[in-house]
Amino acid sequence: MSKQIGIPRIVTSRSAVTATLSALFVACWSSGFIGAKLGAGSAEIPTLLMWRFLPLAAVLVPIVWLSARRRNMMPTPRTLGRQAVIGMLSQSGYLLSVYWAVDLGVNTGTTALIDGIQPLVAAALLGPVLGVAVPRMQWVGLVIGLGGVAMVTAADAGAGTSAPWWAYAIPFLGMLSLVASTFVQQRAPASTPPLQALAIHCSTSAIVFTALAVASGNAVPPSGNTFWIALLWLIVLSTFGGYGLYWLLLRRVGVTSVNTLMFLIAPVTAVWGALMFGESFTPYTALGLAVGIFAVVVVAHVGSRPKKRDEADAGTDSCSRQR
Repeated sequence: MSKQIGIPRIVTSRSAVTATLSALFVACWSSGFIGAKLGAGSAEIPTLLMWRFLPLAAVLVPIVWLSARRRNMMPTPRTLGRQAVIGMLSQSGYLLSVYWAVDLGVNTGTTALIDGIQPLVAAALLGPVLGVAVPRMQWVGLVIGLGGVAMVTAADAGAGTSAPWWAYAIPFLGMLSLVASTFVQQRAPASTPPLQALAIHCSTSAIVFTALAVASGNAVPPSGNTFWIALLWLIVLSTFGGYGLYWLLLRRVGVTSVNTLMFLIAPVTAVWGALMFGESFTPYTALGLAVGIFAVVVVAHVGSRPKKRDEADAGTDSCSRQR
């Protein structure tokens, strides 16, 4: 009897932790767009990104190296190479596109909204690339979420910005870069400890952005307080919070559920940008937020249903091959 009572408590506790981590992930990932706006006017893009990742790499690499050596868990050259590619796609490529778009005048909410179509792209590629079946109701939820994102995007674009028309394609390229990194990670033959992976990713980005900053003559940081405030914001909230939670949740709930949370990031960023920077926020933005939340509920409900034993076994085998 005690076991029957204890199991639901464990399930409820796990669900509560997952829900909390998901909420923190949405807030922290959204903070990255806000941080990009904060830092856009204080320094050149390569400068801001170089000094965002150099301190992180300097702190993380010695800690992770000593820990891996003590536990005899040093990454192989193949693992280092794979994680470096993932870092270039999920950090370097993605962040460069976001900062570039914001610097060109694209609103933070609009940038996040364009990135919001990532779940649909990822879900469409799950079958042929990873051999993972996406339930029909999850497709319904993803399409509903896409509709919400489209509504808010149209409203923001209609408000008018100083950005050229082609600037709206830049976040789309960043979204594809992040999707590609997810698939590279999912096809890895073995899992990499999250902190070790983060150290490799940050080191890769530090090298990429330092090279860009030096080549463009923008390696020296400005002395203004705005730059350092934006830098602290990005390191704590965006990197450790958003980026770290992304990979943690990817392992915990799977790629479809994590990418569905991206639907919430777009409207949350739109609200945040309106409150902090006075960016446009219309009734269509509010309606898009409600539609996005409903989409997350639909997909999360489908993902929480117990699988049939044969489906669960097949899923386990599939995950074993991917890891």
